[in-house]
Amino acid sequence: MKIVFYLLTSFLLLPGNLLYAQDLKVYNPVWTSMSENSSESMPLGGGDIGLNVWVENGDLLFYFSRSGTFDEHNTFLKLGRVRMKLSPNPFKTNGHFRQELDLEKGSIHIEAGEGNRKTAIDLWVDVFQPVIHVEVESAQKINLEAAYESWRYKNRPVKGAANNANSYKWAPQGETITFQDSIQFSNSGVLFYHHNRDENTVFDVAVRQQGMETVKDQMMDPIGNLTFGGWIKGDNLEPSGNQQGVYQDTDFKSWKLASQEPAQKHSLEIYLHTKQTPDQDTWQSGLDSLIQNQVRSTKYAKANTQAWWKTYWEKSYLITDPGNKMENDTVWQIGKNYQLFRYMLGCNAYGSYPTKFNGGLFTVDPVHTKEDMPFTPDHRNWGGGTMTAQNQRLVYFPMVRTGDFDMMKPQFDFYLRSWKIAKLRSQLYWGHDGASFTEQLENFGLPNPAEYGWDRPEDYDPGMQYNAWLEYQWDTVLEFCKMMLETEKYSGKSIKEYLPFIESCLRFFDEHYQYLAENRGAKTLDQNGDLVLYPGSANETYKMAYNATSTIAGLRTILESLLELPYLDSTQVNHWEGMLDRLPPLSYREIDGHKVIAPAKLWERVNNTETPQLYPVYPWGIYGLGRPDLQTAINTYQYDPDALEFRSHVGWKQDNIFAARMGLTEEAARLTLKKMGDSGRRFPAFWGPGFDWVPDHNWGGSGMIGMQEMLLQTDDQKIYLFPAWPKNWDVQFKLHAPYQTTIEGELKDGQLKSLKVTPKEREMDVVNLLGWSLQEKIMLGE
Repeated sequence: MKIVFYLLTSFLLLPGNLLYAQDLKVYNPVWTSMSENSSESMPLGGGDIGLNVWVENGDLLFYFSRSGTFDEHNTFLKLGRVRMKLSPNPFKTNGHFRQELDLEKGSIHIEAGEGNRKTAIDLWVDVFQPVIHVEVESAQKINLEAAYESWRYKNRPVKGAANNANSYKWAPQGETITFQDSIQFSNSGVLFYHHNRDENTVFDVAVRQQGMETVKDQMMDPIGNLTFGGWIKGDNLEPSGNQQGVYQDTDFKSWKLASQEPAQKHSLEIYLHTKQTPDQDTWQSGLDSLIQNQVRSTKYAKANTQAWWKTYWEKSYLITDPGNKMENDTVWQIGKNYQLFRYMLGCNAYGSYPTKFNGGLFTVDPVHTKEDMPFTPDHRNWGGGTMTAQNQRLVYFPMVRTGDFDMMKPQFDFYLRSWKIAKLRSQLYWGHDGASFTEQLENFGLPNPAEYGWDRPEDYDPGMQYNAWLEYQWDTVLEFCKMMLETEKYSGKSIKEYLPFIESCLRFFDEHYQYLAENRGAKTLDQNGDLVLYPGSANETYKMAYNATSTIAGLRTILESLLELPYLDSTQVNHWEGMLDRLPPLSYREIDGHKVIAPAKLWERVNNTETPQLYPVYPWGIYGLGRPDLQTAINTYQYDPDALEFRSHVGWKQDNIFAARMGLTEEAARLTLKKMGDSGRRFPAFWGPGFDWVPDHNWGGSGMIGMQEMLLQTDDQKIYLFPAWPKNWDVQFKLHAPYQTTIEGELKDGQLKSLKVTPKEREMDVVNLLGWSLQEKIMLGE
């Protein structure tokens, strides 16, 4: 069958960036009634700070968090809660109430009362300095009381399931205590901070547990002596005493600031500072410097922050059913939630640590996620400083298509910081080179101690996690190697700084599996001269696997991408070509007369519900539009009994992405409507808990990826437009493609109304697949 490639040649250029500005406001969440509790909060943030903002019983409240605030046990601690009361209180009337998240400006605007009682409150976070701003303006003179509320005003023992928030999880070693903060009135404000002890932190415990004492002085400890907190102050405010109370399930103590006299305008600022130092005076000096610098630059801070958000939205957008604004329009909903989730990702653009998959900066009191967890607001399941790569990848892959390469740096930096420890593990345990990255990795680079296992056989390999889910799962780091390589292809920026890291990750597989083979017998390779990837693991699902498909596909893709880089020397090229030649082939099987991809050559048991047999489709792209034998991948999706049984839209499930990648339009649309539909919570993009927590960021991330892949796919130079997008879904979009290319377009009433490709010469690489049959899509690769 001959396929005719075609491009819409007569198109209307989009009018600059008016498209996003015209339509983004319709996605602003607007609430016209107060909230019942913190679960009905609205996210706000910028830089590396996140707030949950809500009005309850006439009080304005917000939690605030910042990236990297881990305690001795690696709990991701919030920095506190603020409660604001106004007198006379406009929220106490039965009149007007309106709370709006302004996406374009990155701020929340609240209005209450009418006539001479009308009051407006603006909250925003400085993107470039760690400062939170609250601005109050009223038609009449009012009094303001702002209370800093802390549940860490005392030591709090952590019992039972509450340890799921730290790195001890189900296996605490003795008593676990969240130590109290230091809080006091200071300079007419409130000074608060948490200072980590420097002894017997989870870092020290893990080093001892995992036999790394001999190299401890070479290791990075990000926890000991870490100090984080800040100072709250307001014009016209002065200390007015303490008070105690209970919110949800947790008692607290408040430090109250009150206005010296009524005024029509009030302001509150919260300055935040984090530093690893044993000396509190040094931390205080850094905080003081921040305050002085911010005072000098306040005039421009708001304008600079709004300019950042404007640029952020101009960079990329995806607006579905733009002619409507109907909450019961499910196609409109998914575009709204795409934007809302991307907004939450932007709130931690410049974090010291990656955006956590299990809630990011926006968790609230845990009983609103799981009723049987009456713990403090610091709680989240799956730990605070524990990085789960299988989940984290879905948070960061969408940023490639949105062009948010600068926002990927925190995730890359996490791996670069952990790299030395990963190499030390290989050298100490097995005597070979390469970086050994496990799943469930602590922020200091060692496996999570609970997952590593305390009750281990005496002769068990010390480099292994004694864990049915995680044993022999080394390959999740390869997806972050792919992200690094993609940023070079998409942005054109050199990734030389990441090259040694990528090579080290590859070297581990080459050397470790030859090391294991040598310990089993006389040969390090099989009869075909291939590596024997055994024991291995196909995700957490197919265990004790022989030549896991997900591992082979990942190694092959990374090696091929690495060899395309222009700055490898001949020695590097020869070495990596040799490893590529040593990779075993993917395995296949037959089901009901159909050839399908097997999860591995052999495996011993099924342990979870992932579908690694489709990883050659995504993320590795061996199968896909324009690639050979796409029918085999489609067969796998349609006939593999495990793939069918495990299929879902929930949480980290990526069936929507698989379907999009294979051009299965109806299936991709069905799953996307479920995955990206409203969450059922007041803020519609607070999905979860799924398998994790609320808000579930790998739920939102996998939804974003799926929508992007439905709209745009690439195969080297080729750009496939609408590969799995329903013809009757109107959409306006701007997405990024390889070779510093952006694609902007509008689909309306089943027709491509406008298209803009930058640079213009890339227009010839665009293939419009709108309305193509599945068979025609399959033939693209034949």
